[in-house]
Amino acid sequence: MAERIHPETTPRNEQEPSHPPAPAAAGTYVIQIPKDQIYRVPPPENADRIKGLSRRRKSRSTTCCCFRFCCCSLLLLVLLLAIAAGVFYLVFRPESPNYSVDGVSIAGLNLTSPSSVVSPRFDVSVTADNPNDKIGIYYERGSSVEVSYKDVALCDGEWPQFYQPSNNVTVFKTSLKGSSIELTSAMRKDLVAAQTSGKTVPFKVNLRVPVKIKVGSVKTWTIKVKVRCDLTVDKLTSQSKIVSKDCDYSVKLW
Repeated sequence: MAERIHPETTPRNEQEPSHPPAPAAAGTYVIQIPKDQIYRVPPPENADRIKGLSRRRKSRSTTCCCFRFCCCSLLLLVLLLAIAAGVFYLVFRPESPNYSVDGVSIAGLNLTSPSSVVSPRFDVSVTADNPNDKIGIYYERGSSVEVSYKDVALCDGEWPQFYQPSNNVTVFKTSLKGSSIELTSAMRKDLVAAQTSGKTVPFKVNLRVPVKIKVGSVKTWTIKVKVRCDLTVDKLTSQSKIVSKDCDYSVKLW
């Protein structure tokens, strides 16, 4: 009598998975390593790149810090200068000095001579007004005064050296001389026409004076003052009078 063979049954807890793993591709190997033994180490070429990037970040950070420090220092300096200027203005109340040409005496312009060469002489009277209460002005050496006609210099001289105290008006005369100045035919013709017809003659007077400002017992560095006056006179003689004038000035601190 044949013996009945029953097929082996698999326990429920050891059943095969419903989705078996996909077979590995031909020529490949699958190695299983526990997670606690995996270390993330970049390859050598990536390690060098990471070091370079970290150095760039540090350099940028240092540059930003230096730039911020310089900006803060500059702003602080500007603020301190503004405060000092405000205090100086409130204490001393500085005012601009005033300059004007008040008289001109002319000689040496002999237009009746056949020669076109002249040696003019101008005696110029200048008024300097210092309206400040606590500020004096030192007029230093190295000044120049020049009279010109149609951009041709006729004569020149110097501004006198002196100290002008506060609240002071000083009037002085300076003698300007020119030697062997050659007039063009057009200039000579215009001057003769103005003389005979009684028209006014325009001149320019340019002054360049180095000064030092005295505030209390402190003297500043040398400041250059430039004065320009456009004026017209009624005649070219020693009795000439100024008919009109327009003076302005500029200051060069450095």
